Amino acid sequence: MNQPIPPNFQPLADARSVGVVQAQRMRFDEALPLRSGASISGYELVYETYGTLNAARTNAVLICHALNASHHVAGVYADDPGNTGWWDNMVGPGKPVDTERFFVIGVNNLGSCFGSTGPMSPNPATGRPYGPDFPVLTVEDWVHAQARLADRLGIERFAGVMGGSLGGMQALAWACLYPQRVAHCVAIASAPKLSTQNIAFNEVARRAIITDPDFHGGRFYDHDVVPKRGLQVARMIGHITYLSDDVMAEKFGRTLRRHSSDAALRSEYQFTYDIEFEIESYLRYQGEKFSSYFDANTYLLITRALDYFDPALAHDGDLARALAQATADFLVVSFTTDWRFSPERSREIVEALLVNGRRVTYAEVDAPHGHDAFLLEDPQYMAVVRSWFGRIADAVAQTEAV
Repeated sequence: MNQPIPPNFQPLADARSVGVVQAQRMRFDEALPLRSGASISGYELVYETYGTLNAARTNAVLICHALNASHHVAGVYADDPGNTGWWDNMVGPGKPVDTERFFVIGVNNLGSCFGSTGPMSPNPATGRPYGPDFPVLTVEDWVHAQARLADRLGIERFAGVMGGSLGGMQALAWACLYPQRVAHCVAIASAPKLSTQNIAFNEVARRAIITDPDFHGGRFYDHDVVPKRGLQVARMIGHITYLSDDVMAEKFGRTLRRHSSDAALRSEYQFTYDIEFEIESYLRYQGEKFSSYFDANTYLLITRALDYFDPALAHDGDLARALAQATADFLVVSFTTDWRFSPERSREIVEALLVNGRRVTYAEVDAPHGHDAFLLEDPQYMAVVRSWFGRIADAVAQTEAV
């Protein structure tokens, strides 16, 4: 929903932005069964919409977010004009996902810390925050919750479901769980399941949080503290894996923050707890920023959902069988320097879809930015997505004209 622009509002430099947006909230009293065997009721989902839903309700596109993102996909808030949506370069008037042609929905996942019901929310059974008692969630649980939201909005079938990284996993799950409700599926910088190395990175990050003295077994809310040190280390680990070695070398190299000469270096060379290298300064800054806004229990919950995702598991490890029920057309995009979700993982998805005779477009983009490339404005990447969604929009328009 778009808001009127207040008189004192300073517009974005990008005239193609969706402009001022407003988050919306929807409550669900009916229990949502979860894969763990538990269920949750009386939960809320926060979401945003951009563009206009057409009369036939056939131009809706769902954007699924990654680990630390949210429903705030595009635009800005009237009371916080510096808070730009995390995929604002992708979604907006005249952008690859054109809000002049599509009705775009961003949903904050259940269990998140950006408004939807999660570990920070009051547990109806106790009146205290759920904390570690919040039920375990999976990617499939998120998709079922999103489907309920789509039902409430009167959307029977999405023109497209799209996401990057963990969002791409959700898009794949949508195509398998609700094949008749997804016309097109876009999975960017994603994978059919995490590698063992990725699970290992997640576990190290989780241990940093759990072993923080301020964690208190996940009940740190009761102690009015935040396990900041653990969150900072977790985020630093994540940033190392999101960037390519070339980008880190180009941005930071081995530059020291002090010592103007070799003589000075030799005279002061000793072990120190201070920041020495520019890359250290960058990582600490990112960690401190993250710890100021992200919830530790949410981090544990979402990284576990990442670990659990494996649609082939129920099919004896056969990904082709797992994707056999999908009927959508697919766009799969990977980036050459993404070693966290490497191109090889995207090719596994493509090959499994081709076995099933599905229509697949695959783009392997030569970009230097590592995993973070899916958030950036690489010309080749943007052109691929723009062309793909342009064809979808044309097809929707032709259907409307009939």
